[in-house]
Amino acid sequence: MTEELFRDDSYLKECDAVVTAVGAGGIELNRTIFYYNSGGQPGDSGILTTADGCKVVITDTCKERGTDALLHVPEDGAPQLAVGDAVTAAIDWDRRHRHMRMHTCMHLLCSVIEGGVTGGSIGDGKGRIDFDLPVIDLDKQAIADEINRRIEENHPVVSSWITEDEMAANMDMVRTMSVKPPSGQGRARLINIEGVDLQPCGGTHVGFTGEIGPIRIGKIENKGKHNRRVNILFDE
Repeated sequence: MTEELFRDDSYLKECDAVVTAVGAGGIELNRTIFYYNSGGQPGDSGILTTADGCKVVITDTCKERGTDALLHVPEDGAPQLAVGDAVTAAIDWDRRHRHMRMHTCMHLLCSVIEGGVTGGSIGDGKGRIDFDLPVIDLDKQAIADEINRRIEENHPVVSSWITEDEMAANMDMVRTMSVKPPSGQGRARLINIEGVDLQPCGGTHVGFTGEIGPIRIGKIENKGKHNRRVNILFDE
């Protein structure tokens, strides 16, 4: 199993690691700061650098289908690494930080709109959440104003762990209707935007809401009888 350093510190930009496996799908490391594609958040990109200066560009990070193998996907034609190679793993920090800001912002969106979450995705500077809601009018400007107020209040964003039994006893915290809360090895991770929102989440987040910056609401779309898609963008 790869030690997932990003779970406890989203701000790590690089780490030392050792190659543990190399296959057609990608490169496995004993430890990593690369977030893998899950929960609507894209996998990280970046560079693995060997002791002799050889650089392998990583274009994506994902879990191998049907296994727990965490794969760092190299670009086509990248130099070959071997099991036992020591590397420095460095993420594309600017891209990751935009994902962190947007992921935290989407939790703020959940705090403004009451409804189960049926889907969502995070892009580079944008995101969207699908809510299980009847046909109702959602006021884009009112939603944006409420989110921006919570951003300006600069609430702390804190991660913690509880046992899976504690999670099972508090399922009212779960907003996602189609995705199991992130868990593993007997524990589940919570993201607490203090005084605003508390829910299980495995993604990477900023430390304070003020780091998100101003946002605006894009289209609000009807995607089914009870499915309202709310698009959100950085207002930069």
